[in-house]
Amino acid sequence: MVNAFLRNNKAVAGFLTIIRLYLGYFWLTSGIGKITGGFEVTGFLQGAISKATGDHPAVQTWWATFLEQVALPNHELFATLVMWGEVLVGIGLILGLFTNLAALGGIMMNFSFLLSGTTSTNPQMVILTIFLIVAGANAGRYGVDRWVMPYVRAQQQREQKYIKLMIQGK
Repeated sequence: MVNAFLRNNKAVAGFLTIIRLYLGYFWLTSGIGKITGGFEVTGFLQGAISKATGDHPAVQTWWATFLEQVALPNHELFATLVMWGEVLVGIGLILGLFTNLAALGGIMMNFSFLLSGTTSTNPQMVILTIFLIVAGANAGRYGVDRWVMPYVRAQQQREQKYIKLMIQGK
């Protein structure tokens, strides 16, 4: 019942648009700030790794191992992914373009920051983003998705029809 309400109600779509714009603005401004400000992740990664020790570590050992073995040696790649990921998530959410994909990218970054021992606004952003993801297409009803998603669905149907014909040998 709640799921249907979130997915179909036009008034909820309006509220979701406000959430989308808020989150999108936050992501976009954060990403632009990183791009124009010379963003470096080495210190952040080392700080997160150091939080994996003690009786009550803020960072789990498995995550610290990932940061140490994968992210730290490839810090330039991860810095680029974070900067441009934030910008693209922000643009997607503001425009309502591929809203669910943008929300999924955003929540993945939020959880990465949380797993690294940083709270800040991440818990709040996770909660708001869950509403966008659960709402599905309704989250982008008042955005570019209104026109893009019917086109994407039509393309998928054409491709499925073509695949069926290929399988049947016609």
